[in-house]
Amino acid sequence: MNSSGSATPLLDSIDMPSRLMSFSDGQLVQLANEVHKRIIDVVSHNGGHLAPSLGVVELTLALLATFDVAEDRLIWDVGHQAYAYKLLTGRADRFHTLRTLGGISGFPRMAESPYDHFGVGHSSTSISAALGMALARDLSGLNHHVIAVIGDGSLTGGEAFEGLNLAGHMGRRLIVVLNDNEMSISPNVGALSLFLSRTLSQRWVRQTRREVLKFLRSIPRIGQKLAIYAMRGEWSFKSFFTPGMLFEAFRFNYIGPVDGHDISDLRRHLAAAAAIEDGPVLLHVRTHKGKGYAPAENNPTLYHGIGLFTPETGKPLPSPAKLPSFTRVFGDTLKEIAAHDDKIIAITAAMPEGTGTDAFRVLYPERFVDVGICEQHAVTFAAGLASQGYRPVVAVYSTFLQRAYDQIVHDVCLQNLPVTFCVDRAGLVGEDGATHHGAFDIAYMRHIPNMRLLAPRDEAMLRHCLHTALHLPAPCALRYPRGVGFGMPLTEQLRVLVPGQGEILQEGEDVAVIAAGNRAHPSLEAASLVEQEAGIRAMVFDPVWLKPLPEAQLANIARRFDRILLVEEGVLAGGFSSAVLEFWNDRGLLHGQHIKRMGLPDAFVEHGSQLSLREQVGLRCKNIVEALMTLCGC
Repeated sequence: MNSSGSATPLLDSIDMPSRLMSFSDGQLVQLANEVHKRIIDVVSHNGGHLAPSLGVVELTLALLATFDVAEDRLIWDVGHQAYAYKLLTGRADRFHTLRTLGGISGFPRMAESPYDHFGVGHSSTSISAALGMALARDLSGLNHHVIAVIGDGSLTGGEAFEGLNLAGHMGRRLIVVLNDNEMSISPNVGALSLFLSRTLSQRWVRQTRREVLKFLRSIPRIGQKLAIYAMRGEWSFKSFFTPGMLFEAFRFNYIGPVDGHDISDLRRHLAAAAAIEDGPVLLHVRTHKGKGYAPAENNPTLYHGIGLFTPETGKPLPSPAKLPSFTRVFGDTLKEIAAHDDKIIAITAAMPEGTGTDAFRVLYPERFVDVGICEQHAVTFAAGLASQGYRPVVAVYSTFLQRAYDQIVHDVCLQNLPVTFCVDRAGLVGEDGATHHGAFDIAYMRHIPNMRLLAPRDEAMLRHCLHTALHLPAPCALRYPRGVGFGMPLTEQLRVLVPGQGEILQEGEDVAVIAAGNRAHPSLEAASLVEQEAGIRAMVFDPVWLKPLPEAQLANIARRFDRILLVEEGVLAGGFSSAVLEFWNDRGLLHGQHIKRMGLPDAFVEHGSQLSLREQVGLRCKNIVEALMTLCGC
């Protein structure tokens, strides 16, 4: 990996982003090539969001050559595309630490750099945040620019339109750059995406435009102002033929579409946007995801978030794991069950590949719905289906389901509708960090009336949990982690699990371990080790159901054991172990037992590999061994 920068002389000469304001267009083109090389080099070693960041290199350079981000405010939506920005805002010497434990984040973070003006990681938030900053600027009597960069995928989210609506109503000076690459993670869906694809590209129109603007600019003293007024008139005309009609309905001044890889054209249009003072401006920029790197251009979905790969060929490095992932087992099982039940509908929010529903889409396209980046809509849409006798399965990452909490409560659970939530990436996800860890799903779902909650310990139990959820006449969520399974055979016939009944994985008499979900197998391993080392025989109990709790079995454990360890990969505050302690207390079952809880702390866990993060928070097998030995006085 090139950390010395010998192949990137311009990049390595930049000590502050304002230097780009003095660069020529030719220098910026050279710098773009160097930035491309550095991003490809580092991401090939660390993994990360390659295609989105490559797609906005030229746009990033044009923004930094136009605006002074020491004063102006620049907000990236989601942040998948911010790698070039990190490189050019004082982090080039640390860029090789991207997404590693203790290194720089894969997303903008206010605590990481004064140039990261707003922390992101979830989509559709940039316009709202930027509008808040614009109002704060005006109330403070300041005069800097506020710019939000939002992708067309993020623009499908409802919050983006709420921001556009209020921005148009308030009329504050604000620039929104629409990065239109016709992709979110997978290709965009919906009427909005089709509308944005319209353009006015006839050659005679472009030629006439160039000639008129050249003439106007030639007029002494007032030429530049006349050109700006003419362009605004042109934009109003174009709005009848392009997406400008939509944005001007929100009372935005619309500019575009503009080639997002032409630095000279970008600088000119950004300057024009900055010169408009009467209300918000939307600059529509067309880009190509993965631009400049053929493998990513040809397969932007694969390279949206890529693991390690060979930079010369773009081929992903083979994974040492031979086991199927939880996501794949879920997808295969859903297909298997759906073959015998035509009422099953699979729903995802712009992530068919990430959630394992892409294969279902191929087999049953009429029963598959990708709603775009609209988790709230996905949940209420599923509730509508369930109210009419269908069995919707909402496949979603734990952290993104948080965005639809109100819909889970009011539209699904209050009406007791049989929607199945398949909550992927529950627990620690790794390098994407705090915005993506599935830390809170147990805590935010277990207290909702009518909700059932399952936590399969391995890939085999995941199959039974899904089968069970689809037989329940009520809402049910099953949470499972990112990564491969534990090597359990998948040949057992699917069975319906008894609600509120767990499974004893190992009998014992000295200490009890109650291990939820994917911490059951490490707990079994730990129990074996403490028996070998200290002769301690531990009972290991998998509750399977986090709601309803296996109350009879938990009561028996509280009566039998004076030493109890509870383990979960979710937050301890309000999580599974909290539920168990509440149950024991309310039933009068606490009588001075030594009880220890292991789980995620009351803090946001940073980024790093799953292994290193479990080491950091103390959830590996060796940590469970230490906890058992301490409980037993060894």
